[in-house]
Amino acid sequence: MAANHSHQDENVLEVIQARLDSLNKSERKVAEAILQDPTSATRYSIAALARAAEVSEPTVNRFCRSFSATGFPDFKIRLAQSIATGTPYVGQNIGPGDTVAEFADKIVLSTIAGLDKARQALSHKALANAIDYLIQAKQINFFGMGGSAPVALDAQHKFFRFNIPVMSYDDALMQRMVAAGSGTGDVIVVISYTGRTREMINIAQIARENGATVIGITTPDSPLAAKCTVVLGVTAPEDTEVYMPMSSRIIHLTVIDILATGVTLKRGTDFHHHLKKIKDSLKATRLPPDETKPDKGS
Repeated sequence: MAANHSHQDENVLEVIQARLDSLNKSERKVAEAILQDPTSATRYSIAALARAAEVSEPTVNRFCRSFSATGFPDFKIRLAQSIATGTPYVGQNIGPGDTVAEFADKIVLSTIAGLDKARQALSHKALANAIDYLIQAKQINFFGMGGSAPVALDAQHKFFRFNIPVMSYDDALMQRMVAAGSGTGDVIVVISYTGRTREMINIAQIARENGATVIGITTPDSPLAAKCTVVLGVTAPEDTEVYMPMSSRIIHLTVIDILATGVTLKRGTDFHHHLKKIKDSLKATRLPPDETKPDKGS
């Protein structure tokens, strides 16, 4: 059965990846053959793809029609368009048989694809609003749990330079108490990939009830997003059931960099002297470049 939605603007590689688990066994074999090497798939005949996937030609045709294509030639055109627009990678799962070269490529390419997707999805208006709130803040607190905790700590390292009291918290009880003690003029930035962590949702609610501004770096339309003053909606094609969050963490760190840069630029050139003073304070802690080069005689 053909999909109901228009396929003019969708990336067929992303759609295949998203629907992978819902395909029957034969169609999944076709999907995996395409995802393994999308560029080669655009050069296959229907017979060649059927052989590569170890299925029949009618199965390939059914697969193509299920992705809103009129047939295999139409599907190949859309596949080529998906490769040409955006990063030609969706994010294949890392398998136990992968070589170092294979899983290294998968991680790097899926991160690039995730960043490109976030670049397209980020609302410039929401970013501008968030930056305005941060500049006017009496104090800023960054909240992150689990894999988001290092992002909150990175944000503290960046924002302490701005002469605004700033802290990061990764403990739910501390976050709850800080939220309860917050008020008008305070900004709390909550960082969560899923936006479904019960504690974080409750904490955002407490902060809002006490008058604080809550900026969410999280999945748009999530329960956490609904509690925030401003939502910086970011998604990454990542399975949160795996042990290590990868591309989502990199995307969140990038959003923190955007916010910190925005605050710096909005502060104006007079503020740059303050930042230079902080940077210059580190000079005494580093060896001069000529002392770090190996001795040619050794």
